[in-house]
This record gives sequence, C-alpha cells and structure tokens, in this order.
Amino acid sequence: MNCRSSRPRLRLPVWLIPVPWTVGLGVWGLSRQHSVWRDEAATWMAAQRSLPELEHLLGQVDAVHGLYYLLMHGLFSCFGPSITVLRLPSVLAMAVAASCVAAVGHRLAGAGAGVGAGLAFGLLPAVQFSLQDGRPYAFVCAGAAISTLLLVGVLQGRARTGHWVAYGGTVLVCALLNWLSLLILPAHLATVVWTGAGRGTRTRWAVTASAVVAGALPLILFSRGQAHQVAWIPPLTRHTLIGPAVLLTLGSLLALPGRPRAGRLSVAAVGLPLLALPLLGLLGVSLVRPLYQERYVLFAMLGLALLIGGALAAAVRSAARRHPRAARWLVPVAVVTALAALSPQLLAKRSPASRVDDVLAVAGDVRKLKRTGDAVLFIPADRRDTAEVSPDDFAGLRDIALVRGPVEAGNLKGEEAPPHRIRAAMLTQRRILLVTDAPEVAPPVSAERDRAKTAVLRRYFTAVAEERVRGRRVTVYARRP
Repeated sequence: MNCRSSRPRLRLPVWLIPVPWTVGLGVWGLSRQHSVWRDEAATWMAAQRSLPELEHLLGQVDAVHGLYYLLMHGLFSCFGPSITVLRLPSVLAMAVAASCVAAVGHRLAGAGAGVGAGLAFGLLPAVQFSLQDGRPYAFVCAGAAISTLLLVGVLQGRARTGHWVAYGGTVLVCALLNWLSLLILPAHLATVVWTGAGRGTRTRWAVTASAVVAGALPLILFSRGQAHQVAWIPPLTRHTLIGPAVLLTLGSLLALPGRPRAGRLSVAAVGLPLLALPLLGLLGVSLVRPLYQERYVLFAMLGLALLIGGALAAAVRSAARRHPRAARWLVPVAVVTALAALSPQLLAKRSPASRVDDVLAVAGDVRKLKRTGDAVLFIPADRRDTAEVSPDDFAGLRDIALVRGPVEAGNLKGEEAPPHRIRAAMLTQRRILLVTDAPEVAPPVSAERDRAKTAVLRRYFTAVAEERVRGRRVTVYARRP
C-alpha cells in the first residue's frame, strides 16, 4: 500500500489565499511614519463628533460620505481614535475584495485564474494607495467585488430571490458610501447582455438596478447642493487621460486570450466591462462637470485583476502542454517578479510623501515655535484641520480669525470673521503663527479673508522663523516696530 498516496491533501480554498497576502501588505507600514493627510483628517474629525453633531455636519458638507463617517464614528467610539483604527478597516475591506475577485476568477477560469487575480489585486498601485487610506473607497471596492461575485452566481444558474436581494442591497450600500459607484451598473449590464442571459434574468437585473438607483437618488440630489466641495477638481487634460488610456489598452491586451465571445460567461466578459465602463463613464461625466479622480472608480481595478488572473491561467495552460512540471511554477514566479518590479511603488505608497500633505507633522512644528500669548491664523481656513486633529499642540494659541468652531458651524473648517474684523484683530498682535500649504502645493489665494490676512502680514509683520514639512509650513511673524 502506498502510504504517501493515502494521505489526504490539504488544500486551502482559493478565495482564502489572497486574504493573508492582502492583510500583510496592508499592515506593512500602516502608520506611514505617523502621518495623516488632509482627507484622512476629515474622517478623523467627523468620526469623533457625536451623532447630533455628525448629523449637523452632513447637512452642510460631506453628505456623500455620511455612511462611512457613521461607521468610523462607531469604531472610534469603541476603540478610540488612532491611526490604526483609522486605516485598518480599509485593509480588511481590501482583503474582502481580493477574496471575492479570487472566487470570481476561480468560478470562471479555474483555480489558477482565481489565485492570480486575488494576488494581483493587492499589488496594483491604485489599490496600494487606498489599502492604507482612512477613506471609504476600499469599502466601495469590497462591495463592488461582492456584487460582482453575486452576479456571476446568478449568471451561472444559481439565481434565488436571496441572490437578487443581496445583489441589490450590496450595490445600494456602495452607492450610499459613494454614489459614483453606481457606474458599476453599466459594467454589469454589459456582462448580462453579452453573455446572453435569459429574458427573466435581464428583467430581474433591470428591476433590481432601478430599485438601487431609486434608493440612492435622495442622496444624489441632496449632495448636489454640496457640489462646491469638488470644485477643486481640474478639468480633463491630455495628462489626465494618459492613465485611463494605459489601463484600457492593458485590459484589452489581457482580454485577448479569453475574448468575450457572445453567449459565453468568461473572465473577459466580466473583467473587461468592469475595468472599462466605470472609467469611461467617469470621463464622460467629467466632460460636463470635472469629477475625474482615480479613487472614485477604484473598483474598476477589480476588472484589471480578473483579466490578469485570466491571462495567467491561459499562460499556465499553454505552458502545461509543453512543460508540465514548469507550468505549476508560473504563477508563483509571476507574483515574485511583479513584487520585485513594483517594490519601488510599494515603498513609495508607504511614505508620507505619497500624500499631498501631513497634518500631524506641521502640528509638531507649531508646538516647537509657539510662545505664550501668540495668535494663530490659517490660510486657507481648511488648514485648521491640523489644530482639530492635534489640539494639544495648539494649546495656548488664540485663533483670532475664528468666530465659530467647526463643530458649532457644522463643517470641517469653522466660520471666520469678516475681513475687516480679522485685520483689526491682527493689528493688536505682537506675534502670529501662520499655518498654510508649502509653496509647491499651495493653490492661489482667492478668498477675500485670506487676501486680507496676507496683506496685513506683508505690510505690518516680518517673518522671523519658518518650518516646512510634508506639504505644509508654519511661519512665525513678528510685528514691526
């Protein structure tokens, strides 16, 4: 009797393999040298407010992120505010997304495609950015992956009423986290149509999708009144289009081994629309109103990962015909090669320099430079986030422009006095600390209040000390004799 052959072989489920891989990539350098950038500072401030204060905030700004802020409020209440609590949920959400994309690849093209897709997803540079980011985009990605897995199950004949309810509920939750995630619906529709789904399936999908859009419509309409928050997004340029063009070209090339033939459910039939249509949809919207930011359609990377997994599986099958023993090593070698090639990107994404600024670093400089009785100003007022996130470092400083704090004002920057009152208050000070952006990332000074601050400082004060760190600076001004 052959004892070796009688031993049961322990095989991990394909969907489980990418989980420790993605979590490991996420917890590696999670604190980014104890830095927090401006978008994460918004999450930090919102999550620490009480429920009535959070409701007041969402009535003024950031309604589009309301569900995410509510979730983070619960986590901060349970575990306390910290960088780990801020970012670890995104790591876990990305692990769920990687698991689902592996399961989809496995169902459509075998275990090799599933493992390749799940491992490739965690290495994609766009995923690496949001993997350690205290914002809702990782959660949207996880929801998009779950809904895609449910849709594939339906198209494979596993349709139950519960499947459609779960599918619609998942897409709706994604829309409540960020309603631009509704761009996944055209991608799913393309898959449904291209694979020749029956009339009943098409009808049920249309009813479910309509219900989802109807459920998200109140948030869409309400958030339009807060459109000023995305006024900073620039119009499309040739430079903006380079990234999407590269992704679409790469996706098209990867889809060639498994061309999405009509009537056939395949990796290409699911992955290519999932990659292409959200990107193209957001670009189309941005022609009317500039909205293009890669992270808004981060879930399109699920499609790219699927296509990579499918191409790897096709390569393994081709190699198995010629070199059966070597074929089994193709996926591990590809993963190691990709890890080595992308290591500069992986290291860069874990550096504070990967974000536009750091609200914690400049707070430390304020603590070193301040003296008792000093005043503080912020240009623009949004840079008050550093004082909100690190209040101890600003203890003893008087915010002479502030009339109502961010909590009372129901926003993230507070309410400042009119320009003439700010000017009068500045002229009574001997020393003023100015917290603003570093010159290389500073936008033009446009607000009338900020122009008044700048004019008074130039005319009546002299800069006596300055520190620049990670996209921000603090300058100490002393009154001229």
